[in-house]
Amino acid sequence: MNFVMLDAVSSAAANGGNGGWLLMLVQLLPLVLIFVVFYFLLIRPQKKRDKETQKMRNSVQVGDEVITAGGIIGRVVSIKEDNVVIETGNDRSKVRIKRWAIQSNETVHDDVEMETK
Repeated sequence: MNFVMLDAVSSAAANGGNGGWLLMLVQLLPLVLIFVVFYFLLIRPQKKRDKETQKMRNSVQVGDEVITAGGIIGRVVSIKEDNVVIETGNDRSKVRIKRWAIQSNETVHDDVEMETK
């Protein structure tokens, strides 16, 4: 079907000389469609996931059990701006990490439960 349209447009361009812009439009249409598909299948969902992850990291509270990007599991002891101190293991060793290193928050809060109902 695309070849028929392309042939018709190219013959019109050769005969009239006025269809050059139409030929260019037909040639660029698949490229534009690819960008639109990539936006809706890849870029938009990734931005949504990033926004949810940032919201989770900003809502971390003292006492929450978190897992870091490196796989360390601990309980949040203190939060100061971008730094988070977590307590790991039974010997209560403390590790200071950046907030962006928190991969997931395993503690469920009451306000989150209320939003989902």
